[in-house]
Amino acid sequence: KDCKIGNILIQSNLQTGEAELHFKKLPPGIDESHVILMDATIATGAAAMMAIRVLLDHDVPAKNILLVALIAAETGVQSVAYAFPNVKIIAAAVDPDINDRFHILPGVGNFGDRFFGTDPQ
Repeated sequence: KDCKIGNILIQSNLQTGEAELHFKKLPPGIDESHVILMDATIATGAAAMMAIRVLLDHDVPAKNILLVALIAAETGVQSVAYAFPNVKIIAAAVDPDINDRFHILPGVGNFGDRFFGTDPQ
């Protein structure tokens, strides 16, 4: 059976730090699938929780969701695990804190900015 791919675009508002859903396109039958939800970084967990909520709203069982991140802050992992105890979380590294700009410390700065070569003002 082929691997189905969907997209959920959630970005943090630069002024408020709040997660905002900008785009979603999910494959048909996602409610019967196991979903690997990938996020480069989990800082506060807000974007991950919004993405999980989108999947749950499309009838994906929480036990079928695997959240995978390159790096995460302890607080973000704790927030997601508390809100969605049946979602499994895998992170390559977990760092201890986030700063006032919601960057993981020591972390890698803003992963999106580094990946795309952008610099928000």
